[in-house]
Amino acid sequence: MRHIDIIYKKIIPRAEIAGLVTKWRANGDKIVFTNGCFDLIHRGHIEYLSRAADLSERMIVGLNTDASVSRLKGKSRPVVDEESRAILMGAFEFVDAVVYFDEDTPYELIKEVQPDILVKGSDYKIEEIIGYDIVLARGGVVETINLVDGFSTTTLIERIKKTI
Repeated sequence: MRHIDIIYKKIIPRAEIAGLVTKWRANGDKIVFTNGCFDLIHRGHIEYLSRAADLSERMIVGLNTDASVSRLKGKSRPVVDEESRAILMGAFEFVDAVVYFDEDTPYELIKEVQPDILVKGSDYKIEEIIGYDIVLARGGVVETINLVDGFSTTTLIERIKKTI
C-alpha cells in the first residue's frame, strides 16, 4: 500500500469510530484520545502528540473542523484547512486515527470513543478538561502533558506578523 493511502485510511468518518474502537479493544488495545485545532503544526504539537501516544497502544486525535476553529479562534483561523490538518495528523506514525468534530468541544465525540486515557496540555486542570467526567466514570485516566515553552500557533502567527 502506498504511504499516502495509509495516511488517508487514518482519517475515519465519525460514524465509524466507535466500531474501530470496539475492534481495537477486542485485541486488548487501550485507547488514548486527545483533541485540538492543530493549525500550523510545530515542534510543540509533535512533542505533545508523541508523549500522548506513548501512554497507550492506540491514539485517536479529535480534530476541530474549520468552522469550529473559526468559532474558537476568530475569522482569520484556521490558517490551514481541515483536510490538510487531518492529512498532517495522519502522517504521524504514532497517530492511529483522526476524527473531525464540528462542535465547540469534543464532548460528544469523547462519549462515542470512551477512551481509556484522555490527554490535554498541562495548562488545564483535570476538572477543566472536556470529557474528564466520562473517562473517570468508566475507570479511565485523565493525564496532562507539559507543553513546550514558546511554541504555539498563535505565537508563530504573531512572529510572522512582526516580520511583514
